[in-house]
Amino acid sequence: MKQRPFKQVDVFTGTPYLGNPLAVVLDGSGLEDEAMQRFARWTNLSETTFLLPPTDASADYRVRIFTPGGELPFAGHPTLGSCHSWLQAGGKPHAKDLIVQECKLGLVRIRREPRDIGGQRLTFAAPPLKRSAPSPVLLAQIAGALGLKASQILAAQLLDNGPVWLGLLLDSPGTVLRLAPNHLALQALQTHVGIAALYAPSETPALIARANREARAFDPPGHSAVAATGMPDLEVRAFVASTSVYEDPVTGSLNASLAQWLMADGHLTERYVASQGACLERAGQIYLTRDAQGQVWVGGEAVTCIDGVVTL
Repeated sequence: MKQRPFKQVDVFTGTPYLGNPLAVVLDGSGLEDEAMQRFARWTNLSETTFLLPPTDASADYRVRIFTPGGELPFAGHPTLGSCHSWLQAGGKPHAKDLIVQECKLGLVRIRREPRDIGGQRLTFAAPPLKRSAPSPVLLAQIAGALGLKASQILAAQLLDNGPVWLGLLLDSPGTVLRLAPNHLALQALQTHVGIAALYAPSETPALIARANREARAFDPPGHSAVAATGMPDLEVRAFVASTSVYEDPVTGSLNASLAQWLMADGHLTERYVASQGACLERAGQIYLTRDAQGQVWVGGEAVTCIDGVVTL
């Protein structure tokens, strides 16, 4: 065992503790798979990453991504959080403002974009999406576990960009925020479920209904971050078929696949802001754009909350 540089960062937020946390071991060299998995179980975060030298000469670094239950080929918030940590630790990309990450899925491009108010935003190129219609049986089972009526589901797709999600477009953000799923039933179905709904221009995400509680006002501080563009355009929640993490606070891979689907089908424009995490008292903000070549980019801020060493 040896001391290794370590960071814990908060992703999809400019304000510490309002996004999705990520543990990053900046030097994973020499670690066996089981040691990585054991540490990921110990952190008990949705993901823990280990940075390594690339095996592809065109990549700037390589990352391995672990949940408490296993390794992932790709995930969004670990991509941005790992890149943020690598740059902060002195990493120098081959190109000035384009970083290339190597992961199990392949190579992922990440852009570094300065912001007018200072700082920077990182955006990754969404991996290719495979999508298909879910079976009516699965859709009915998921709706039952979520407590949804068929009339509340406007559209549904199976979305695969590494992780596989059942994406549901619902009738209103209020429906999204009031959901109180039966997590044991979702777990039994072994399906990750991504929920989304569009905000009308006059709506705000201020009122949140909690399961078995009186509805209460909650104004997520992070919503002020999009004052220049108005309130978010899309409200998102992510329910994970896991024994350790039932709901993910802010999910890059899901938002990437939702954008590819909803833009392609005309539900959203080529530039929008998604909000996620309100029901967990987070205020994640995800910035989605589609360029002239049709590539969807998924962006957000990241902040370092813990900086030190870990013995592994």
